[in-house]
Amino acid sequence: MAEITQQLHVVFFPFMAHGHMIPILDIARLFTARGVKTTIITTPVNLKTFTNALEHSEKAEGASTIHFEVFELPSNGLPDGCETINQAMKLDKTYNFFMAVRMLNEQLEQFLEKTRPTCLVADMFLPWATESAAKFNVPRLVFHGFSYFSLCAEEIVRLYKPYKNVFSDEDTFIIPSLPHEIKMTRLQISEFVMREATGFQDALNAFRESELNSYGVIVNSFYDLEGDYADFFSKELRRKAWHIGPVSLCNRNIEDRAQRGGLQAFQDKHECLTWLNSKQEKSVIYICFGSLAELNASQLHEIATGLEALEQDFIWVVKNEEEKKSQEWLPPGFEQRMGGKGLIVRGWAPQLLILEHKAIGVFVTHCGWNSILESISAGVPMVTWPSGAEQFYNEQLVTVVLNVGVPIGAKKWSNVPNADDFVKRDAIEKALREVMEGDEAQERRNRVKILKEKALKAVEKDGSSYSSLSALINELRNH
Repeated sequence: MAEITQQLHVVFFPFMAHGHMIPILDIARLFTARGVKTTIITTPVNLKTFTNALEHSEKAEGASTIHFEVFELPSNGLPDGCETINQAMKLDKTYNFFMAVRMLNEQLEQFLEKTRPTCLVADMFLPWATESAAKFNVPRLVFHGFSYFSLCAEEIVRLYKPYKNVFSDEDTFIIPSLPHEIKMTRLQISEFVMREATGFQDALNAFRESELNSYGVIVNSFYDLEGDYADFFSKELRRKAWHIGPVSLCNRNIEDRAQRGGLQAFQDKHECLTWLNSKQEKSVIYICFGSLAELNASQLHEIATGLEALEQDFIWVVKNEEEKKSQEWLPPGFEQRMGGKGLIVRGWAPQLLILEHKAIGVFVTHCGWNSILESISAGVPMVTWPSGAEQFYNEQLVTVVLNVGVPIGAKKWSNVPNADDFVKRDAIEKALREVMEGDEAQERRNRVKILKEKALKAVEKDGSSYSSLSALINELRNH
């Protein structure tokens, strides 16, 4: 069996964004752990991200046998070294970046013609990959990095446009046909969808057609988390899919979990973990808004004053760009007053290790799917603070369907923070108290603890995600 499986060769082509590359590396490790040859396509700068992440895990299961193929990203008006969407957005070069990525199709086709892999797993933002793979009779699987719930909700909103049934942006509408009653407002839907902007709609149509013509979809989720929506995705939307998550759980040793997603050395974890060791169980608030979202000075100031009023221990991760502006948003004397009670981490933090620490009581999250899965896998309830992408859908899953989180009150979908649209300190304090204090908070904590146990079982041998990956590998072998 192992010898036959080894003949399989699965190629992964992630979009150049941290939130997409991190889970793809985990997925590649899952395949290599089953004896499948794996190759990740990347660019010169991003290669360092992958190799640094693997540096401390060469002995880990499925780590040492991953191969890399380096494509040169066309400049297309981008400065040297700008090889992630994160960098391009800061330089206002998003369109240039997407066009440069589109130009990679020629290198992809040359690679596929030369290697003839068993399968290509390509990110949703590479819709042209389906056509390129078809030229060489290579099945293409789509990786979204989304939950089943958000995939279903987005498609139903696209089909039925329920936001047209209300009179104002703040009136709620129900997303029809879903297994649960989900209410949202126009403000929480992408402005590009609302405007039905031609260029954006063309891109969405390309994503959808590419997916419909592909071999199927890989989903980083597990059946016990959102089984109703896994079934809806396959039976009602007629999509072929395999759930193989939470993929972060492939990071079994402490070095892997410390290094996941970061470029810092393993030793960098010690400051925040040593600090956490001095705190009581479930007493610390962890705040992190992912790799893309950036808050303006007014919002950061509200968070700081809300935390001070709460008088609760906290770890707060701020980006380097936000830190440079700290004189604008940090209340005078804040860090001195919070000495010992609050820890501000600049740049990157070992999120898996922080969430798994017994001192963490709640995670304030931007509702990126990676972060939500990591929180659930650690058994930590959430305060949800979405801003863009599919995050408002994820908030509904966390707070309504699963009931393991409390919304902070974010109202408007936006890729760019608006100085007039921010959550005030009273709302921040109220949401944090609600998720940490009282009987309902304990019930929420019990629910997420059960989901944590189910997540761990899902990836073990004969668990739902383990079996789903086995089924996919067997199907690729037969194909």
